[in-house]
Amino acid sequence: MTDFLLELYSEEIPAGMQARGASDLARLVEKLLSEAGVDMAAAQASTRTYVAPQRMALIIDNLPARTPDRHEQKKGPRVDAPEKAVAGFLRANDLASTGALRVQDDPKGAFYMLDIDAPGQDITTVLATGLPDIIRSFPWPKSMRWGSGQLRWVRPLRGIVCVYGDAVIDFDVDGLRTGHATMGHRFMAPASLENMTATSYVDTLEKAFVLVDPTRRADMIETRAQALAQDLDCALVADAGLVSETAGLVEWPVPLLGRIDDAFMDVPDEVLTSVMRTHQKYFALNDPATGKLAPYFITIANIETADNGAQIIAGNERVLRARLSDGRFFWDQDRKISLEARLPELAKIVFHARLGTVADKTARLENLVADLSPVLGAHDDAAHMAARLCKADLVSGMVYEFPELQGIMGGYYAENDGLGTQVGQAIRAHYAPLGPSDAIAPTAEGCAVALADKIDTLAGFWMIDEKPTGSKDPYALRRAALGIIRILLERQAHVALLPIFEKALELHGQPANERADCARALLGFLVERLRVYLRDQGLRHDVVSAVFARGSDDILDIVGKAKSLADFLQTPDGSNLLAAYRRADGILKKQETSMADVSSDLFEQAAETDLFAALSSLPKGLGTSSESYGQYLDALAALRISVDGFFDAVLVNAEDDRLKANRLAILAGLVASMDLVGDLALIEKG
Repeated sequence: MTDFLLELYSEEIPAGMQARGASDLARLVEKLLSEAGVDMAAAQASTRTYVAPQRMALIIDNLPARTPDRHEQKKGPRVDAPEKAVAGFLRANDLASTGALRVQDDPKGAFYMLDIDAPGQDITTVLATGLPDIIRSFPWPKSMRWGSGQLRWVRPLRGIVCVYGDAVIDFDVDGLRTGHATMGHRFMAPASLENMTATSYVDTLEKAFVLVDPTRRADMIETRAQALAQDLDCALVADAGLVSETAGLVEWPVPLLGRIDDAFMDVPDEVLTSVMRTHQKYFALNDPATGKLAPYFITIANIETADNGAQIIAGNERVLRARLSDGRFFWDQDRKISLEARLPELAKIVFHARLGTVADKTARLENLVADLSPVLGAHDDAAHMAARLCKADLVSGMVYEFPELQGIMGGYYAENDGLGTQVGQAIRAHYAPLGPSDAIAPTAEGCAVALADKIDTLAGFWMIDEKPTGSKDPYALRRAALGIIRILLERQAHVALLPIFEKALELHGQPANERADCARALLGFLVERLRVYLRDQGLRHDVVSAVFARGSDDILDIVGKAKSLADFLQTPDGSNLLAAYRRADGILKKQETSMADVSSDLFEQAAETDLFAALSSLPKGLGTSSESYGQYLDALAALRISVDGFFDAVLVNAEDDRLKANRLAILAGLVASMDLVGDLALIEKG
């Protein structure tokens, strides 16, 4: 067994494409080897991938020197098949006559069989033949051509190292020939690195100031940046995404500490963070003593310098000063105009060509919030004002320059206008949650506005039939639905969604005769997202479906009942009754009968009397609360002894038609009683 190395050396690969590129490379090479007959597991071969800004590498340890000999059998047409079919099979397999075929009998007749004995190949031949095609057709999301060549790559491809052991696997890709030499760090080790092998690859490059393992680069960035922060008695602002991104921008990470000019420290922290993180890829530091940002930043250089990065730091401070000057200017200018005064400008911003302007959306939000505030426990006036002004910062200079600050700046400007913290906090967080890991708005007023915003968006796009399809969701409607679900669950809010959806559709101008169906379809979409959300939390989706089938439009109610039903079905009583339900439902099939048809005069067995009495003693309805639902499940659990006794002692399909009908009616009562908790036919077996 020998180790294999493939390195593709290029200009800088965008950070966001590196991980997927390395994964695709491993997948495609493993597929090539598998199709050639290499059993990686049996050979105890293992694959490692590495990626850095200028290179992508694959190492396979213990790769067999040859592929195994293979014997294949190809089944052809029947012996008595039309001559044309036989000729086609011969032609497809490059055969002149049926003399090379054998006949094999099976239950369907006699068939021609072709035995193919394929001797194994040198692994170097397999790789030299297959790798050029992988490189030429590599599935980069975006690729380019350069010079006069036809090869497409994410950035110009400059070199290919391809060695098995210490021998070069020789092939050519559009004029670029393989070899055993690569390059180290562009500035710190510019000389060519010769005689690369799989065993020496990582260490040789590290000595040449290239860390090819992205995990090591990320660890180095985080560890050294935290150390710089601790030296100042500060804390590094946690940002796993930025750590990963900067690890994809450098081959030899060198964190450097810079200072923020004190003149900018009264600008909101979010502005400073946005400029540093989004636009400059800098890490921010917190001052634990104040709870605010410290006047420092950390940038990640790609080089060690004789002056310990002094020139790099000075250059970054100069760039940051210019960017923050813009932020300072917008902060000062925006506060001169109130949010209320900005509202007319919203009529100039189109929300969607078929759904009107942002001003139209704001008017709808005010209307919806009036219904949502009471059930969320929000202060009506504050929630109404927040709904009215929540989009006004879209026409501010700051948000125009830094769109990621929308909502956040509106909160600051509301407080600057004297509207109070309730309104400011609600505006600031009304886009939340922005993703599964993002928190919902911390206040009831913020949740009311967020809920109204998401419901309005979903209703509008449902009305114009712009729904998510497959992997496409250009308007982030799945995220909006999940936001609604999380707000309702985390705020423990009981909201009847169908009336709210119908009102939202009415505000959008949908004809009255179409609203009910559209609202019901929208609720179905929301419950589908709920199934996914709860499945990720360990709750069975079929239980959610069973509860929803009984018509509830209250998400909190559905979840409470689904959890109770799931717990019930896990108990011996619950699983036993579910089995009895399935048995009874199967016996009944589609017979038209009910417990009202039962005649106690026809009882012959004590078990009939017991089950009928137990069913008759059940509560007549579920009530509307999750608590009453749980009480009903407890009552069902008490049926178990009577149900078991009935099936043990009573022959349902009696020869006497009157007895049979009476017993079927008892079973119909059992099924109907259990169906109150949900459509139990939807519960999957398992």
